[in-house]
Amino acid sequence: MNEKPDVSVIVVNWNTRDDLRECLRSLQPSHHPGVQMEIIVVDNASWDDSVAMVKREFPEVKLIENRLNEGFGKAHHRAAQLAQGRYLMLLNPDATAHPGSIQALVDYADAHPDIGIIAPKVLNPDGSLQYSCRRFPVYEAGLFRNTFLGRLFPQNRFVRDYLMTDFDHAHTIEVDWVSGCAMMVRRETWEQLNGFDERFFMYCEDVDLCWRAHELGWKVVYHPEAVVTHAIGHSSDKAVNAMIRQFHRSHRLFFQKHYARRLPVWSRLLIPLGLWLRANLLIARNYWIAIRLKVLGR
Repeated sequence: MNEKPDVSVIVVNWNTRDDLRECLRSLQPSHHPGVQMEIIVVDNASWDDSVAMVKREFPEVKLIENRLNEGFGKAHHRAAQLAQGRYLMLLNPDATAHPGSIQALVDYADAHPDIGIIAPKVLNPDGSLQYSCRRFPVYEAGLFRNTFLGRLFPQNRFVRDYLMTDFDHAHTIEVDWVSGCAMMVRRETWEQLNGFDERFFMYCEDVDLCWRAHELGWKVVYHPEAVVTHAIGHSSDKAVNAMIRQFHRSHRLFFQKHYARRLPVWSRLLIPLGLWLRANLLIARNYWIAIRLKVLGR
C-alpha cells in the first residue's frame, strides 16, 4: 500500500541531537494513530552525532544531510521537494508534539479549506504558555521588547499587543502570524507562496510567510486543541552572538520588505540604525559578561 501521507513532518536540525531524539519519539505512530505521517529530518551540517543517531534509532525517518548550514528556509525547501503529504508540518527539533496534536490540526484544517496555515498551542518545558501567535510587529514594540525601556515599563501596551497577552489562548482564533517552531502549512498554500523567502537565513521567515499568506487570501489560525512543548533556543544558544546578528538582520529585511515604503523617510533610516545599534549593544553586553566571568574565575 503506497497511500500518500496526510502530513509530512519536517524537522531541521543543527547540533541538537538529544532534543531531536525526543522530538522524533513524540512523533511515533502510536502517539498519532489517526493520521498518516512521514517524517523528514534535514541536518544542517551538525557535528554532534545527530545524523548517526537518526540512522541508528529512527531508520524509518527520511534523512537529508547538508554539507553546509544553508539556513532555515533553504533546508525546508529541500525537504518540501521530497515531501508527499497534503500538509507540511514544520517542527523545531527542540519541540515535542503531544499525543493527538497532529490529528487535531489536520482535522480542523480539513474542515476549513480557507485555512492556509494552522498552529498549535505552544508550552514552555515548565508547562507555562509560550506566546506563539502574535500580531504583526510595529516599531514601537521593538523599542520596548527586551530593552531597558521594556524593563522600565514592563506593562507597556505595545509589547502587550504584539504578544497578544490580552488573549486567553484557550480557543481557536484567526491571527496575524504563528511561530515557525510548530506550524502546519497546506501544500497548496506552500506552493503558491514558493515556501519561505530564503533571504531570511533564520528568524522572521515565519512572519514573512504568514504575511504573504494573508495577501493571497489564506487564513492563519491558532488552534489550541493541538499542543506542542518547545524549549526555546537550544540550537541558537550554541552561537549566541551570531544569532543576535541574524535576528536583527532578519528584522531589518522584514522591515525593508513590508514596511519601508509606507513610512516617512526618517523611519526608513532610523529603524535600521536602531536595529544595528540594538544588536551591537547586546553583543557588547555578552562580551562584557564573558570578560567579567573570566576575571572572576567562574
